[in-house]
Amino acid sequence: MSTGPGNLDWQPALDHPELVAPPTADALVQLGQTSDVRALVAPIDPSLADTAEFCAAYGVGMAESANCVVVEGRRGDVTKMAAIMILATDRADVNKVVRKHLDARKMSFASMETATTLTGMEYGGITPVGLPSDWPILIDRGVADAGLVVIGSGLRGSKIAIDAAALAELPNAEVLDLAIKS
Repeated sequence: MSTGPGNLDWQPALDHPELVAPPTADALVQLGQTSDVRALVAPIDPSLADTAEFCAAYGVGMAESANCVVVEGRRGDVTKMAAIMILATDRADVNKVVRKHLDARKMSFASMETATTLTGMEYGGITPVGLPSDWPILIDRGVADAGLVVIGSGLRGSKIAIDAAALAELPNAEVLDLAIKS
């Protein structure tokens, strides 16, 4: 129905809450009430949810796709969870930029069990839309400037297309230079 990247059948996300994880559906409603953000959703084959396979199968460019990675920063007995949004073409500087920004001594990627339990989302489909409200969401400037991007929906069986600038409107979102420059 709606135009979006690739050869997917994009529909208004607010009209199809069954295609996104429950916390994502709730966050999309909240986001829609506070701004004129338009998010689209499209069903996909869950076995093609991983970025490279998804982009190849559905004709979406890697530069049109952004990944959400859940990390844990630790300093002493304190653990801080955060999400990082990075274009699929880039890698995030977790050990320098993110570690310093979160004031952590040690950074690591959250385990699958930790990430899914704390987010209420499926691994491989985690999205910044609907994360716990106290988590920092660190968005690479390349994502924020990308225009319409494809991100997870909270489920492996669908994707969301959203104006990347709207991601900066999420609670605790910050735009930073996170990409490792070669």
